[in-house]
Amino acid sequence: MSKHGRVLVAMSGGIDSTVTAMLMHEEGYEVVGITMKTWDYATSGGSSKETGCCSLDSINDARKVAVDMGFHHFIVDIREEFGDYVIDNFVEEYMAGRTPNPCVLCNTHIKWNALLKRADALDCGFIATGHYAIINEKDGRKFISRAVDRQKDQSYVLWGLDQECLSRSRFPLGRMTKPEVRQIAFDRGYAELSKKGESYEICFVPDNDYRSFLKRRVEGLEESLAGGRFVNTKGEVLGEHQGYPFYTIGQRKGLGMAFGQPMFVTEILPETNTVVLGLEDDLIRNQMKVGQVNSMKYEAIPDGLETVTKVRYRDNGTYSILRNEDQQVRVEFLANVKGIAPGQSAVFYEGDDVVGGGIIYK
Repeated sequence: MSKHGRVLVAMSGGIDSTVTAMLMHEEGYEVVGITMKTWDYATSGGSSKETGCCSLDSINDARKVAVDMGFHHFIVDIREEFGDYVIDNFVEEYMAGRTPNPCVLCNTHIKWNALLKRADALDCGFIATGHYAIINEKDGRKFISRAVDRQKDQSYVLWGLDQECLSRSRFPLGRMTKPEVRQIAFDRGYAELSKKGESYEICFVPDNDYRSFLKRRVEGLEESLAGGRFVNTKGEVLGEHQGYPFYTIGQRKGLGMAFGQPMFVTEILPETNTVVLGLEDDLIRNQMKVGQVNSMKYEAIPDGLETVTKVRYRDNGTYSILRNEDQQVRVEFLANVKGIAPGQSAVFYEGDDVVGGGIIYK
């Protein structure tokens, strides 16, 4: 009988999930490994080879560790669940003129649900992943806090986890730095793994060309949207573009035209296939509305709460005040913020703690 019970460890074949399995095993948990097949890159029509957590090499790497350490390992095909929700949403959001964040959606709506479902089937009380984040508790509520390694911190992508997910999750890497994790792999005989690189691309767009992906997924997209208009903030026509889904808020490069001065995408109007361009200062905003809010640290987001709000993963965050409005949150920034993109995630921090988050509406 194990010391702490059974834990289902999500194993991608990379260093973080491998060290997670090692640490859980050494802590006295009975480890069961699981690798989820989310996407078959061969079906995407891209030119790059299959990479990341969906590749055959990664699956074999995960299985080898399980064999070495003597625990069970399962491969689960969730491509249908993943595709129906994450990829369809990805396409729909771009077609609506928004900029989606599929990794957040996958983490909170697909991977955790799939893990909990398999954990129950395998009699595992807990699940563990290689995310760099810390789970804390206050007044009976679980919440995410930033990881010790600020460069690797993944608290931003976990804002959507509910209380059940948090109560059953373990993040053993949250209080470690990446060099410490690499050293653990090296010390335990996995020298090659300790040097393994990481992929930051969207798993189903491994060539990082989302425009080509959209063209392959939506038949006739390029032809149907060609000839759309670039306009300035006064509505004056500046030229033609290739189709509004191929542009994102804040984009400067790749517009295909010279304007005599730097111009940025400031607004996308899908109903008229129009892309509004402006100067950098036209990207400045001091408030936004956020929907689909998940309150994590508190039962409900306190009205008037002062937080630091991040509007993208690599954003440092801006001091703000949260206002509750009709099942949405209006964020009033205490300093100007540039490049707020509808469809992206907004995450609210109180110190290092995630208060909650949601999807930017406007």
